[in-house]
Amino acid sequence: MNSPSEDKKQQNQLQNLRQISVNDEIITPDQIIHEMQHHESNSQDEIIKKSSEVLIIQSLFLQKAKELGLDEDLSPDSNDAIEETIISRLIAKEVARSDEITEEDCQKYYNLHTNDFLTKEMLELKHILISVTPEDKNSKSAAKKLAMSVIKNLKESIDKFDFLVNEYSQCPSKNSGGSLGRVARGQLPPNFEKEVFGLNKGLHEKPIESDFGYHIVLVEKILPPQQLEFEQVKGDIADTLIEIGHRIELSKYTHQLIKDANIKGVDFEVGSVS
Repeated sequence: MNSPSEDKKQQNQLQNLRQISVNDEIITPDQIIHEMQHHESNSQDEIIKKSSEVLIIQSLFLQKAKELGLDEDLSPDSNDAIEETIISRLIAKEVARSDEITEEDCQKYYNLHTNDFLTKEMLELKHILISVTPEDKNSKSAAKKLAMSVIKNLKESIDKFDFLVNEYSQCPSKNSGGSLGRVARGQLPPNFEKEVFGLNKGLHEKPIESDFGYHIVLVEKILPPQQLEFEQVKGDIADTLIEIGHRIELSKYTHQLIKDANIKGVDFEVGSVS
Protein backbone atom coordinates (compact mmCIF):
# COMPACT_ATOMS: atom_id res chain seq x y z
CA MET A 1 0.00 0.00 0.00
CA ASN A 2 1.29 3.44 -0.92
CA SER A 3 1.91 6.09 1.71
CA PRO A 4 -0.31 9.24 1.61
CA SER A 5 2.60 11.22 0.13
CA GLU A 6 3.06 8.64 -2.65
CA ASP A 7 -0.67 8.64 -3.41
CA LYS A 8 -0.65 12.44 -3.62
CA LYS A 9 2.38 12.35 -5.91
CA GLN A 10 0.63 9.88 -8.24
CA GLN A 11 -2.53 11.99 -8.28
CA ASN A 12 -0.45 15.05 -9.18
CA GLN A 13 1.23 13.11 -12.00
CA LEU A 14 -2.15 12.23 -13.48
CA GLN A 15 -3.49 15.75 -13.05
CA ASN A 16 -0.41 17.17 -14.78
CA LEU A 17 -0.57 14.87 -17.80
CA ARG A 18 -0.27 16.83 -21.03
CA GLN A 19 -1.98 16.06 -24.27
CA ILE A 20 0.25 14.61 -26.97
CA SER A 21 0.19 15.63 -30.61
CA VAL A 22 1.12 13.06 -33.26
CA ASN A 23 1.23 14.70 -36.68
CA ASP A 24 -1.43 17.12 -35.36
CA GLU A 25 -3.62 14.26 -34.10
CA ILE A 26 -4.34 14.67 -30.38
CA ILE A 27 -3.92 12.01 -27.70
CA THR A 28 -5.72 13.27 -24.58
CA PRO A 29 -4.74 12.72 -20.93
CA ASP A 30 -7.93 10.68 -20.52
CA GLN A 31 -6.79 8.31 -23.27
CA ILE A 32 -3.43 7.87 -21.54
CA ILE A 33 -5.12 7.16 -18.18
CA HIS A 34 -7.42 4.62 -19.85
CA GLU A 35 -4.43 2.88 -21.49
CA MET A 36 -2.58 2.73 -18.16
CA GLN A 37 -4.92 0.03 -16.86
CA HIS A 38 -3.36 -2.41 -19.37
CA HIS A 39 0.19 -2.03 -18.00
CA GLU A 40 1.94 -2.94 -14.78
CA SER A 41 5.03 -1.51 -13.14
CA ASN A 42 6.30 -0.50 -9.73
CA SER A 43 6.64 3.03 -11.09
CA GLN A 44 3.72 5.16 -12.24
CA ASP A 45 6.20 7.14 -14.35
CA GLU A 46 7.01 3.94 -16.25
CA ILE A 47 3.32 3.12 -16.73
CA ILE A 48 2.63 6.62 -18.07
CA LYS A 49 5.64 6.38 -20.37
CA LYS A 50 4.67 2.96 -21.70
CA SER A 51 1.02 3.92 -22.16
CA SER A 52 2.01 7.06 -24.06
CA GLU A 53 4.36 5.08 -26.31
CA VAL A 54 1.66 2.53 -27.12
CA LEU A 55 -0.85 5.24 -28.05
CA ILE A 56 1.70 7.14 -30.16
CA ILE A 57 2.69 4.03 -32.12
CA GLN A 58 -0.94 3.03 -32.54
CA SER A 59 -1.72 6.50 -33.85
CA LEU A 60 1.19 6.40 -36.31
CA PHE A 61 0.15 2.99 -37.62
CA LEU A 62 -3.46 4.07 -38.11
CA GLN A 63 -2.41 7.28 -39.84
CA LYS A 64 -0.14 5.39 -42.23
CA ALA A 65 -2.77 2.75 -42.93
CA LYS A 66 -5.37 5.40 -43.74
CA GLU A 67 -2.86 7.21 -45.96
CA LEU A 68 -2.53 3.96 -47.92
CA GLY A 69 -6.31 3.52 -48.09
CA LEU A 70 -6.33 0.33 -46.06
CA ASP A 71 -9.49 1.38 -44.22
CA GLU A 72 -11.63 2.38 -47.19
CA ASP A 73 -13.85 -0.73 -47.18
CA LEU A 74 -14.42 -0.61 -43.42
CA SER A 75 -17.16 1.10 -41.43
CA PRO A 76 -16.27 4.67 -40.36
CA ASP A 77 -17.57 3.89 -36.85
CA SER A 78 -14.30 3.48 -35.01
CA ASN A 79 -13.78 0.70 -32.49
CA ASP A 80 -10.88 -1.39 -31.28
CA ALA A 81 -11.65 -4.36 -33.55
CA ILE A 82 -11.63 -2.18 -36.66
CA GLU A 83 -8.41 -0.46 -35.58
CA GLU A 84 -6.76 -3.84 -35.04
CA THR A 85 -7.86 -4.91 -38.53
CA ILE A 86 -6.44 -1.75 -40.09
CA ILE A 87 -3.11 -2.13 -38.27
CA SER A 88 -2.91 -5.83 -39.21
CA ARG A 89 -3.41 -4.88 -42.86
CA LEU A 90 -0.66 -2.29 -42.64
CA ILE A 91 1.81 -4.72 -41.11
CA ALA A 92 0.96 -7.39 -43.70
CA LYS A 93 1.48 -4.89 -46.53
CA GLU A 94 4.48 -2.92 -45.32
CA VAL A 95 6.57 -5.22 -43.11
CA ALA A 96 8.67 -7.88 -44.79
CA ARG A 97 8.12 -11.46 -43.66
CA SER A 98 10.62 -13.89 -45.11
CA ASP A 99 10.06 -17.64 -44.97
CA GLU A 100 13.49 -18.29 -46.48
CA ILE A 101 15.21 -19.87 -43.50
CA THR A 102 18.04 -22.26 -44.36
CA GLU A 103 18.92 -25.44 -42.54
CA GLU A 104 22.29 -23.86 -41.80
CA ASP A 105 20.53 -20.97 -40.04
CA CYS A 106 18.56 -23.46 -37.97
CA GLN A 107 21.66 -25.47 -37.10
CA LYS A 108 23.49 -22.35 -35.90
CA TYR A 109 20.54 -21.40 -33.69
CA TYR A 110 20.36 -24.94 -32.31
CA ASN A 111 24.09 -24.95 -31.50
CA LEU A 112 23.77 -21.65 -29.61
CA HIS A 113 20.63 -22.64 -27.69
CA THR A 114 21.03 -26.35 -26.98
CA ASN A 115 19.77 -25.94 -23.41
CA ASP A 116 16.45 -24.72 -24.79
CA PHE A 117 15.88 -28.07 -26.46
CA LEU A 118 15.61 -30.49 -23.58
CA THR A 119 12.79 -32.81 -22.62
CA LYS A 120 11.14 -32.11 -19.29
CA GLU A 121 12.29 -33.99 -16.22
CA MET A 122 9.89 -36.88 -15.63
CA LEU A 123 9.09 -39.21 -12.79
CA GLU A 124 7.54 -42.64 -12.67
CA LEU A 125 5.35 -42.62 -9.56
CA LYS A 126 3.15 -44.86 -7.53
CA HIS A 127 1.05 -43.57 -4.68
CA ILE A 128 -1.54 -44.47 -2.11
CA LEU A 129 -4.08 -41.73 -1.42
CA ILE A 130 -5.68 -41.46 1.98
CA SER A 131 -8.45 -38.97 1.28
CA VAL A 132 -9.80 -36.45 3.77
CA THR A 133 -12.76 -34.18 4.32
CA PRO A 134 -11.01 -30.76 4.11
CA GLU A 135 -13.20 -28.98 6.65
CA ASP A 136 -12.99 -31.86 9.15
CA LYS A 137 -9.86 -31.52 11.33
CA ASN A 138 -10.42 -34.93 12.89
CA SER A 139 -10.58 -36.50 9.43
CA LYS A 140 -7.25 -34.90 8.49
CA SER A 141 -5.58 -36.01 11.69
CA ALA A 142 -6.82 -39.59 11.30
CA ALA A 143 -5.79 -39.70 7.64
CA LYS A 144 -2.28 -38.48 8.43
CA LYS A 145 -1.87 -41.08 11.20
CA LEU A 146 -3.04 -43.82 8.85
CA ALA A 147 -0.65 -42.63 6.14
CA MET A 148 2.27 -42.73 8.60
CA SER A 149 1.25 -46.24 9.63
CA VAL A 150 1.16 -47.40 6.00
CA ILE A 151 4.60 -45.89 5.37
CA LYS A 152 5.98 -47.71 8.44
CA ASN A 153 4.55 -50.93 7.06
CA LEU A 154 6.09 -50.33 3.65
CA LYS A 155 9.51 -49.54 5.14
CA GLU A 156 9.47 -53.04 6.59
CA SER A 157 8.59 -54.54 3.20
CA ILE A 158 8.10 -52.51 0.02
CA ASP A 159 6.73 -55.69 -1.59
CA LYS A 160 3.48 -54.99 0.27
CA PHE A 161 2.84 -51.89 -1.86
CA ASP A 162 0.34 -53.47 -4.27
CA PHE A 163 -1.58 -55.05 -1.40
CA LEU A 164 -1.69 -51.80 0.59
CA VAL A 165 -2.76 -49.81 -2.47
CA ASN A 166 -5.73 -52.09 -2.84
CA GLU A 167 -6.42 -51.96 0.87
CA TYR A 168 -6.24 -48.20 1.49
CA SER A 169 -5.97 -46.04 -1.62
CA GLN A 170 -8.97 -43.91 -2.53
CA CYS A 171 -7.63 -42.86 -5.91
CA PRO A 172 -8.76 -44.46 -9.20
CA SER A 173 -5.08 -45.31 -9.79
CA LYS A 174 -5.52 -48.17 -7.28
CA ASN A 175 -6.83 -50.19 -10.23
CA SER A 176 -3.34 -49.99 -11.77
CA GLY A 177 -1.39 -50.66 -8.58
CA GLY A 178 -1.31 -46.98 -7.62
CA SER A 179 0.69 -46.06 -10.71
CA LEU A 180 0.50 -42.48 -11.99
CA GLY A 181 2.70 -43.44 -14.94
CA ARG A 182 5.29 -41.02 -16.24
CA VAL A 183 4.56 -37.47 -15.20
CA ALA A 184 6.25 -34.16 -16.05
CA ARG A 185 5.95 -30.77 -14.42
CA GLY A 186 2.58 -29.22 -15.11
CA GLN A 187 0.69 -32.53 -15.00
CA LEU A 188 0.09 -32.76 -11.26
CA PRO A 189 -1.70 -30.51 -8.73
CA PRO A 190 0.76 -27.66 -8.00
CA ASN A 191 1.28 -28.26 -4.27
CA PHE A 192 1.70 -32.02 -4.81
CA GLU A 193 4.03 -31.49 -7.77
CA LYS A 194 6.20 -29.09 -5.78
CA GLU A 195 6.85 -31.82 -3.24
CA VAL A 196 7.41 -34.83 -5.49
CA PHE A 197 9.85 -33.20 -7.91
CA GLY A 198 13.06 -33.22 -5.97
CA LEU A 199 12.41 -36.50 -4.15
CA ASN A 200 14.97 -39.27 -4.29
CA LYS A 201 14.16 -42.62 -5.84
CA GLY A 202 12.28 -44.94 -3.53
CA LEU A 203 9.67 -44.58 -0.81
CA HIS A 204 9.22 -41.08 0.60
CA GLU A 205 9.31 -41.28 4.38
CA LYS A 206 6.57 -38.74 5.02
CA PRO A 207 3.04 -38.44 3.62
CA ILE A 208 2.58 -35.56 1.17
CA GLU A 209 -0.50 -33.44 1.69
CA SER A 210 -2.61 -32.16 -1.20
CA ASP A 211 -6.16 -30.92 -1.64
CA PHE A 212 -7.19 -34.55 -2.02
CA GLY A 213 -5.64 -35.86 1.18
CA TYR A 214 -2.36 -37.54 2.12
CA HIS A 215 -0.24 -39.33 -0.45
CA ILE A 216 2.20 -42.14 0.24
CA VAL A 217 4.65 -41.76 -2.63
CA LEU A 218 6.99 -44.27 -4.23
CA VAL A 219 9.34 -42.85 -6.86
CA GLU A 220 10.14 -45.74 -9.18
CA LYS A 221 12.26 -43.87 -11.72
CA ILE A 222 13.73 -40.41 -12.15
CA LEU A 223 14.08 -39.49 -15.82
CA PRO A 224 16.31 -36.41 -16.15
CA PRO A 225 15.93 -34.00 -19.06
CA GLN A 226 17.25 -35.40 -22.34
CA GLN A 227 18.74 -33.46 -25.23
CA LEU A 228 16.43 -33.30 -28.24
CA GLU A 229 18.18 -33.95 -31.54
CA PHE A 230 18.35 -31.22 -34.17
CA GLU A 231 16.12 -33.16 -36.56
CA GLN A 232 13.38 -33.26 -33.92
CA VAL A 233 13.25 -29.50 -33.49
CA LYS A 234 14.44 -27.89 -36.71
CA GLY A 235 10.88 -27.14 -37.82
CA ASP A 236 10.19 -25.28 -34.57
CA ILE A 237 13.51 -23.44 -34.91
CA ALA A 238 12.61 -22.33 -38.44
CA ASP A 239 9.29 -20.94 -37.16
CA THR A 240 11.13 -19.13 -34.36
CA LEU A 241 13.64 -17.57 -36.75
CA ILE A 242 10.87 -16.43 -39.08
CA GLU A 243 9.11 -14.77 -36.16
CA ILE A 244 12.32 -13.14 -34.90
CA GLY A 245 13.03 -11.78 -38.37
CA HIS A 246 9.51 -10.39 -38.62
CA ARG A 247 9.80 -8.66 -35.23
CA ILE A 248 13.08 -7.07 -36.29
CA GLU A 249 11.53 -5.73 -39.49
CA LEU A 250 8.49 -4.48 -37.58
CA SER A 251 10.77 -2.67 -35.13
CA LYS A 252 12.65 -1.03 -38.00
CA TYR A 253 9.40 0.06 -39.63
CA THR A 254 8.08 1.47 -36.33
CA HIS A 255 11.29 3.42 -35.72
CA GLN A 256 11.10 4.94 -39.18
CA LEU A 257 7.50 6.09 -38.63
CA ILE A 258 8.56 7.70 -35.35
CA LYS A 259 11.60 9.34 -36.94
CA ASP A 260 9.46 10.85 -39.71
CA ALA A 261 6.68 11.99 -37.37
CA ASN A 262 6.02 15.34 -35.70
CA ILE A 263 5.42 14.38 -32.06
CA LYS A 264 4.78 17.05 -29.43
CA GLY A 265 3.96 16.96 -25.74
CA VAL A 266 6.26 14.13 -24.73
CA ASP A 267 9.97 13.32 -24.83
CA PHE A 268 9.84 10.39 -27.22
CA GLU A 269 13.07 9.21 -28.83
CA VAL A 270 13.39 6.58 -31.52
CA GLY A 271 15.89 4.67 -29.41
CA SER A 272 13.39 4.29 -26.56
CA VAL A 273 11.23 1.83 -28.48
CA SER A 274 12.31 -1.82 -28.67
